[in-house]
Amino acid sequence: MNTLERLKILREEDYFGVANLHVHSNFSDGEEDFAALVEQAQKLGLKYFSITDHNTVEGYKNFDYKNCEILIPAVEFDCILGHVLLHIIGYGIDPENAQLQALCAKDKKQTSKDITRLFYSRHPKPVIEAIRAAGGIAVLAHPCCCWALSLRRFIKRLVSFGLEGVEVYYPYERLRGIVKFHSRFKAVKITEELGLLKTGGDDCHTRLSEE
Repeated sequence: MNTLERLKILREEDYFGVANLHVHSNFSDGEEDFAALVEQAQKLGLKYFSITDHNTVEGYKNFDYKNCEILIPAVEFDCILGHVLLHIIGYGIDPENAQLQALCAKDKKQTSKDITRLFYSRHPKPVIEAIRAAGGIAVLAHPCCCWALSLRRFIKRLVSFGLEGVEVYYPYERLRGIVKFHSRFKAVKITEELGLLKTGGDDCHTRLSEE
C-alpha cells in the first residue's frame, strides 16, 4: 500500500487514536530525540506516525525508517506566498531525493525557532514540486493559521502548484489557538469541496502524550 492509499483510509476518529502525522524532534524545534519519539509512538499503539521536522530530513537519514512499519517519512517546509506565511508538509517522501535535499536547511538555525525560520521561508511552488519529485504528497499544515482573506482562493492557488491535501484534524492549542484566522469547520468544508486529502496531527514538540 503506497502513502496515498494509506492516508486515504484514515478518518477523523483515527486522529488522534491510531494516527499522529505531525510531530517534531530535536532535529528541528522539538525537545525529544527522533528514535525516542518512534519508540513512544509504538508504545502508544499508533499505526500511522510521521515526524515532520522543519526544513530537514536528517532524522530519517539517521534512522532505519524503511524497517519501521508505522513510520511515514515526512518533512515540514516554512513557506511564504505573497504576504501569507504557511507550512507545507510532504508525506511519503524519499529523504535522499536530490531536489528535496536542495530545499532543506543548510544549518541548525534554519530549523529552530519560528522567528529565525521566517528569514528562510520558501515559495510553495518549488517546495510542492520537490515533494512530488521525491515521491511524496504535499499537504497544507494548520490552514486556520494562514492569514489569507479568502482561505478557499488561497488553497486553490496552492492546488494549482500541485497541493494534494490539507491538515484539518488538528487541535489548535498553544499559540495556534490564539493566532487563528479561520475555523476548522471552514477548512474541512473547503477541503471536501476541492476533493483534497484530509490529514491530521497534534504538532507535538515534546514527549508524545499518553492521554
